[in-house]
Amino acid sequence: MGPSERAAHLHPAGVRRVDEDTIELSWNAMGALNGVRVFHGNAPAALADHPPVARVDGGDRIVLPAPVAAGPHFFRLESENGGIALVGERRPFIEGAPNFRDLGGYETESGRRVRWGELFRSSHLGRLTERGREQLLRLGIRTVCDFRTAAEAEKMPARFPQPGEARRVHLPIQHGDFEPTAVYERILRGDWDWISEEFMLEGYIESLEREPGLWRRFFELAAAPENRPLLFHCTGGKDRTGTAAALLLLALGVPGETVVADYGLSDGYNAPVRRAMFDQLRPLGVDLERVTPYFTAPESRIRALLAYIRQTYGTALAYLTGRAGVPEETIARLRGELLE
Repeated sequence: MGPSERAAHLHPAGVRRVDEDTIELSWNAMGALNGVRVFHGNAPAALADHPPVARVDGGDRIVLPAPVAAGPHFFRLESENGGIALVGERRPFIEGAPNFRDLGGYETESGRRVRWGELFRSSHLGRLTERGREQLLRLGIRTVCDFRTAAEAEKMPARFPQPGEARRVHLPIQHGDFEPTAVYERILRGDWDWISEEFMLEGYIESLEREPGLWRRFFELAAAPENRPLLFHCTGGKDRTGTAAALLLLALGVPGETVVADYGLSDGYNAPVRRAMFDQLRPLGVDLERVTPYFTAPESRIRALLAYIRQTYGTALAYLTGRAGVPEETIARLRGELLE
């Protein structure tokens, strides 16, 4: 029995944080007729180093106190009849990186799943706390791809990785002559007529058409096992990072609706930061409705990008192997390494 067959016994399985002190694990009860053992670790590789934290005889879930150690948290479920499933927290609450998440667990159209703990997306890492840095170190991240411009990276230097911690690869994406570091000052001057949904979508499309070589490089990095776990980010973690995540998930065979749902998570994750910024801008007379498109990630935007890809290339895979020049062998390797 292969890994995907063993996992199928227990899926759908998942982790839900009930509150700050409680985690609920759930699984397919029909795959666990003889009981389930639960293992915990801060990274997938660490799960084999610990004894089980719980055993469930009958039932399809268990509520556990959140592990004492700071996250991230991964769990391995093993049933007595051979079922095995690895699950993790979608958002492990990396301190100082509000829009951080794991791309693991998403189901493909063929019924396989993206491996947990291999691909992570995030907002910028310039405000990581020391605890946040420690959390990233526990994940064992080997490569960080930074989509910010040189000016963005200089204005807000990343606090991870430090020398010797991981490899940093700069893959800058810029929307024409637009300079992101000047946005706040422009808004304060009342210069916001350029902000619109059309402008934002144009940036997504432009990244595909102007930077095909960058996407080839990104996929080559992601496909090589020595580069993973891999983390990629821009500033807000929603636009350039959202495009990268969409291309990755589509290449792995994840359905478009799942891609849209993952993209939409950014609005909720970034909400506290956005509210704080708007609270600062409101008393200054800024038209918040006019500037909102720049600070949000509406699902309509990623749907429009997916529609553009379909109309222009047929599929994301056709764009990647055609316009971007990603070798088919790289896509096959990516799927072989990252799907279970």
